[in-house]
Amino acid sequence: MRRIGLIGGTSWESSAHYYRALNEGVRDRLGGLHSADLVLRSVEFAEISALQEAGDWDELGRRYAADARALRSSGAELIAILANTMHLVADQVGEASGLPVVHIVDVAGAEVLRRGVSKVGLIGTAYTMESDLYPSRFAALGIEVVTPGADDRAMIHRVIYDELALGIVNDASRKAYLEVIDRLVAEGATAVLLGCTEHAMLLGPDDGPVPLIDTTAIHVEAILDAALREELHP
Repeated sequence: MRRIGLIGGTSWESSAHYYRALNEGVRDRLGGLHSADLVLRSVEFAEISALQEAGDWDELGRRYAADARALRSSGAELIAILANTMHLVADQVGEASGLPVVHIVDVAGAEVLRRGVSKVGLIGTAYTMESDLYPSRFAALGIEVVTPGADDRAMIHRVIYDELALGIVNDASRKAYLEVIDRLVAEGATAVLLGCTEHAMLLGPDDGPVPLIDTTAIHVEAILDAALREELHP
């Protein structure tokens, strides 16, 4: 098993889910008392959130690059960033560490392609929905990404930061999310990506009128594949 380096804390609620899921995955794959060999760097989310809000992605990239180097010094052999949004600095993480980064968007794209979906909805933080993070990588796969309108994006972003990141699960927010998903389906989406690592707290894969694809679950499986497979390349 290769040592997994994790950059989490955004939020710790989703990072705790990753920790459990990775250990359960190793146990299920290897049996017995096996558990994940990992190193976790959990950042201070209030600081990261403030930099996100200020649009200081250069500083965020520098911080995550330093974290990646620290993980390598701790023996990590691959890295995973435990947030969709922070994959906006994934290139800096890979370059700084010289280690393979298990990229959540790439593994989500492979899953969407496997399902034969050509037009997928995306819900996540405003930073994720309003960036080219998903559309640019999905375009190379022939997959169109549709995102909610401005008011819906603002609502989803608020729920993530003011509720889910604090461990609050609200039925009214779930209802509002499902209404957004209905609108994405009306625009032609035949599946919707839960493109925030907290979204599995609120919605399950069968809760919508089309499949809801949990990027966290896909990411966990890909991290396990990378840690346990025979060959690993940057």
